[in-house]
Amino acid sequence: MSQTPADSQSADAQLLRTPLHGRHVALGARMVPFAGYDMPVQYAGIIAEHLHTRAHAGLFDVSHMGQGWIAGPDHETTARALETLVPGDILGLKPGQQRYTLLLNAQGGVLDDLMVARPAAPGLDGRLMLVVNAACREADWLHLSGNLPAGVRVEPETGRALLALQGPEAAQVMARLAPAAEGLPFMGVIDLAVGGIEARVSRSGYTGEDGFEISVAAADAVALWDLLLAQPEVKPAGLGARDTLRLEAGLCLYGHDLNQETSPVEAGLAWTVPRRRREDMRFPGAIRITGEIRDGALRRRVGLRPQGRAPVREGARIFDAAGELVGEVTSGGFGPSVGAPVAMGYVVADFARPGTAVQVELRGRMTPAVVAPLPFTPHRYRR
Repeated sequence: MSQTPADSQSADAQLLRTPLHGRHVALGARMVPFAGYDMPVQYAGIIAEHLHTRAHAGLFDVSHMGQGWIAGPDHETTARALETLVPGDILGLKPGQQRYTLLLNAQGGVLDDLMVARPAAPGLDGRLMLVVNAACREADWLHLSGNLPAGVRVEPETGRALLALQGPEAAQVMARLAPAAEGLPFMGVIDLAVGGIEARVSRSGYTGEDGFEISVAAADAVALWDLLLAQPEVKPAGLGARDTLRLEAGLCLYGHDLNQETSPVEAGLAWTVPRRRREDMRFPGAIRITGEIRDGALRRRVGLRPQGRAPVREGARIFDAAGELVGEVTSGGFGPSVGAPVAMGYVVADFARPGTAVQVELRGRMTPAVVAPLPFTPHRYRR
């Protein structure tokens, strides 16, 4: 549940700015247009920021993501309404628990991937918090509004920022500033004060590391950013490092590894469809998805390890040893922690076994590659 900055010219006056834009400029960040926003792609450099996050703690501004609510009379009504649009177990969410799920179209393709959380506060029963991808935000709100039943409504939330503190030392930073956060389980959500600043905190992120996503009123965003950056473990990190971190972690990027034609099974996300949902089949594309779970999908998302030092990029075609087309790269780059190029893509199922030798296009020629298990770097979420 992440996105990568596209190559583009410098931002213009039409771009939106997050509440932290001034801080990024003051830090000398390289700014790029992304999902309609002027966003920092790097500060000290993508590799340095990536490695610091893996070793210590990186701080990311992800305020461009869409935050909102689905609200109904009680949890069961709201959860069952959302379950008609996603394959996840929303009904089973406990207070203070968050879940990754997928917004599906009628063909079982992915409209977006998103986080859904049930607030812990009893006064918020019947409400679910959503975080959706920036580029899909308006389409998601429209899709939800047009398909939820009467009595259940969508409430996009403006006026908030979102910060992601990621890395093995993120927990000790939060323990210092918000002691209650230290005991938060993976995918847990809590309302608390971080250094005196009221916030909604989830123990989650999209780097493969332990970490926290912190939603805060826009008016308090600068104060929270400054407070977190004042901690000795923390350095700022841009969208470039966020992308290399999620790629090494084998995490899908919407619009690249996921799109409206891709099914959860093809993407290796069948785990997002639990047994109860497979049996009730009350979600879009259920016939296709349950059939692929049962019989296997015709193509599968895989990891790729190209030989040499040059990375392969999105759109590169994948061939077998005989030169027959078998797939396409959807994400690729250099993995700073791996110390070598890494990529993900889709191949026909016969070529999805780890260790399978393939060839990938690289600058007009073929380069050898091997299908590799995902993730490239082990996840280190708190369990």
